[in-house]
Amino acid sequence: MSKKKYVIVGVGGRSRMFYEAIATTYKETSELLAICDMSQTRMDFTNKALKELGYQEVKTYHYLDFDKMLDELKPDYVIVTSIDRTHHDYIIRSMRKGCDVVTEKPMTIDAEKIQEILDVQKETGRNIKVTFNYRYSPNNTKVRELISTGVIGQVFSVHFEWLLNTQHGADYYRRWHRNKVNSGGLLVHKSTHHFDLVNFWLNANPKRVFAFGERNFYGKENAEKRGITKFYDRCHGNVTPEEDPFAIDLESNETLKGLYLDAEKDSGYIRDRSVFADDISIEDTMGVIVQYDSKAILTYSLNSYMPWEGYNVSINGSKGRIEYNVIEKSYINAGGEKSDEGATLKKQIIVHPMFGKPYEVHFVEGKGGHGGGDNVMLDFIFGEPKEDSFNRSANQIDGAKSVLTGVAANKAIASGEVVEIDSLVKF
Repeated sequence: MSKKKYVIVGVGGRSRMFYEAIATTYKETSELLAICDMSQTRMDFTNKALKELGYQEVKTYHYLDFDKMLDELKPDYVIVTSIDRTHHDYIIRSMRKGCDVVTEKPMTIDAEKIQEILDVQKETGRNIKVTFNYRYSPNNTKVRELISTGVIGQVFSVHFEWLLNTQHGADYYRRWHRNKVNSGGLLVHKSTHHFDLVNFWLNANPKRVFAFGERNFYGKENAEKRGITKFYDRCHGNVTPEEDPFAIDLESNETLKGLYLDAEKDSGYIRDRSVFADDISIEDTMGVIVQYDSKAILTYSLNSYMPWEGYNVSINGSKGRIEYNVIEKSYINAGGEKSDEGATLKKQIIVHPMFGKPYEVHFVEGKGGHGGGDNVMLDFIFGEPKEDSFNRSANQIDGAKSVLTGVAANKAIASGEVVEIDSLVKF
């Protein structure tokens, strides 16, 4: 059996999960041919990491030579882990070169780019996989199972509260995510995970969206309220975490130093910007209401300055209620073990029947990042094809639906009006 051939575009922190999987667990069935990035320093660091895993050094291509890479190597799959605003470009160019695509979430950041992806996918017939790892965690899969088997009857409403703390949450205001033109804001970059989970759990489609959003905690306008008196553009060379609890130290972490600090000379990207700078354009306090085609209603909130990290979900149906609570281990992207990302410290699912005693639902604990979802998802991507009664593998339609809720929410914040999903794209 021939190996499936892969290339990766964008070798920041998000790419690590994929190249480590190919280099270790799936090296007998998968082959990484090349990596592509704007920074040769970053690609050299990635090749060093591959060699430490016992894998061969792979070819490197500058991002301006992306098409040349595809023409020369003719991979089966392109893995897209670049900055969010570029996802659509690499997805489209890959499909037109005859490649299938595995892309990080969000699939893209606005309606126009979604439409382009959907149109080119129809034109080429290529496959797109969107890596919604939360779908695969045993606890999230269990919630889908409970709903699909009618444990609480027809679902009428969902309340979903997501909390990011001042370690992980603050990190979005240091990085490129802080500018909405790059990320679509947290309602696209981060909430796409959560909106996808609700679509997945309910097996329903978002229909109408309204939202509010404010920047109440981060940004220059809030620095004085947070007790910040020393202003700086970036942490390195200006401030230490001991002096400012919102600062990070790139120098002391081998991965952060190798991928970002050392790569500044050929990338121009500064990874440790102040979270109280004046060019931050994303919100930190968000509330969204979504109506689905099933007539269920979602009330959603995201706050990125909380004392702990995780989520609280309540799902109300005609036969009862599910209460679902998770506390996650906080982390800084690429600043620790990949298994730290979304690792759970506590998770509990309780069913409250309409008439009867509440009971806790038990499930197999997952191991690894994102509540154990990473390892299961990677097996679906790189392993042998398998049946899945939960339909966890996400394609371009799933990717579009999750992003569209965030895109509509951004439009609602800007306009003060309800946004119809059908007005944004044509499937």
